[in-house]
Amino acid sequence: MKIIKYPNKNTWSELLKRPTQTVNDIESTVNQIFEDVQRNGDTAINKCTSLFDGADLQSNLVTKQEIEEASSKLSSELKAAINQAKSNIETFHKAQKTERVSVETSIGITCWQEKRAIQKIGIYIPAGTAPLFSTVLMLAIPANIAGCKEVVLCSPPNKDGKIANEILYAAQLCGVTKIIKVGGIQAIAGLTFGTETIPQVYKIFGPGNQFVTVAKQLATKYGVAIDMPAGPSELLVVADDSANASYVASDLLSQAEHGTDSQVILVSTSENFINEVETEIKTQIKVLPRQNIAEQAINNSKSILVKTNEEALELINDYGPEHFIVATKNNNFYVNGIQNAGSVFIGNYTPESAGDYASGTNHTLPTNGFSKAYSGVNLDSFTKAITFQNITKEGLKNIGNTIELMAEAEGLQAHKNAVSIRLKDIIPAQAGISNSKTE
Repeated sequence: MKIIKYPNKNTWSELLKRPTQTVNDIESTVNQIFEDVQRNGDTAINKCTSLFDGADLQSNLVTKQEIEEASSKLSSELKAAINQAKSNIETFHKAQKTERVSVETSIGITCWQEKRAIQKIGIYIPAGTAPLFSTVLMLAIPANIAGCKEVVLCSPPNKDGKIANEILYAAQLCGVTKIIKVGGIQAIAGLTFGTETIPQVYKIFGPGNQFVTVAKQLATKYGVAIDMPAGPSELLVVADDSANASYVASDLLSQAEHGTDSQVILVSTSENFINEVETEIKTQIKVLPRQNIAEQAINNSKSILVKTNEEALELINDYGPEHFIVATKNNNFYVNGIQNAGSVFIGNYTPESAGDYASGTNHTLPTNGFSKAYSGVNLDSFTKAITFQNITKEGLKNIGNTIELMAEAEGLQAHKNAVSIRLKDIIPAQAGISNSKTE
């Protein structure tokens, strides 16, 4: 990791850049594939699967038999672990349910809000260098709790035309309704337009590489919502001499092994601690099976020495990390002061891995600084809030003149008339004058 000492605030913008390609570099590729899928459906999908995944499929639909075979190949220990994680994730997301909010804003006017599930959900599960079956839990469980009717999962096949056993097991466990062997840009395009085998959905969830991220953003141009622009994984740790250097190094490496374009950052007020972490990283990285990937990510990463906690917090909020670990003498200062982060992990015994798998919080989080404006996935991500109102004659009488005046001031006469025509019936009726239209 590059060590940067006491950087001037004017350099923060350049210092905190993510190691990613620009959208312009990949947007043309995404557009070409989208246009092909829109025109040619499954033919285009299959062509991309053959080209990018090296798999020539007779069918891209996962069968019940394939799911049963996948389940039989998993150890009972792993199944138990997945089920424990499922239980914790369910507990946390069920707690996010809200009741109907109803209020009488004034006499005779009742307004309320209710949540309704998004009916058709698409879930994208990466499976390139690591089959992320944990993401199946994070997305399918809240979709199921919310009551989504159709949950379509897309994941790229390997060269043998198979999806990882763990992904298939988790999918059937969590109520996925259809599993399709398709990955990358073509998966997002298929969910956007619909094909002969891929249902069109209303909202697409799931992380992916930069191509998938741009594809999701393009999907919004065609009326499909997305969870967020979730790109390569990132972690920022703030720690001082009170922290355990080996723990911090392990956390940094846990994110670095995700991919070569991942980024990890250590912020500290202690130069000695930064050096200790550097030593630990060099030791621990040697035994990682994904050492090569982690090393490339570490080369894109930084240790930043700052003078004060206040400066550290300002820099962290400017960066807006996806994952944020706090291990300092004064954790509350950072916990209370953080404004921009996807998920926060507090203390020496709260590794980021806990949130990735089994503590209960969701690990699908905003990256690239989008935590400044986006939340991570939660139960509300799978619902819409619909407002309702019911106005009585008395209520319209009370508010009618206000509406008329405002509509007239905006020059919208039909808006005013919609109220006036009703008031002409209401006011005589309340004065005891018979009106056949209201009897």
